[in-house]
Amino acid sequence: MPDDGTPTRPEAKNILGGALQTCSTDPMTGFLRDGCCTPHPMDHGNHSVCAVVTEEFLAFTAKQGNDLATPRPEFGFDGLKPGDRWCLCAGRWLEAMQAGVAPPIVPEATSDRALEVVAQATLMQYARQ
Repeated sequence: MPDDGTPTRPEAKNILGGALQTCSTDPMTGFLRDGCCTPHPMDHGNHSVCAVVTEEFLAFTAKQGNDLATPRPEFGFDGLKPGDRWCLCAGRWLEAMQAGVAPPIVPEATSDRALEVVAQATLMQYARQ
């Protein structure tokens, strides 16, 4: 399924109130590894923010103990590079924003569950152009 904005889970809503769109299938992201930042009851990390990762963010999150850039073949994970889309934990995105290194987000692919942690107006200031 391509990253063409096609809603894959019409029952899930994005922060704009519309159907949640695909974040990325290359690399495959989401708590369910279905390409979407779909809310799930078992997702205690709230992986709801579809972000376009940057070098600054990758360095920041590695310092926080979550290295997303290093490949982990044992988990089928090739590592992220700047420009990749990835479903981030809303709390980690907020920490990055407070540290001045928040990556841009894709509002149409960011779950409305992110609003439990970050205000919509704040997220929209980082909407990808």
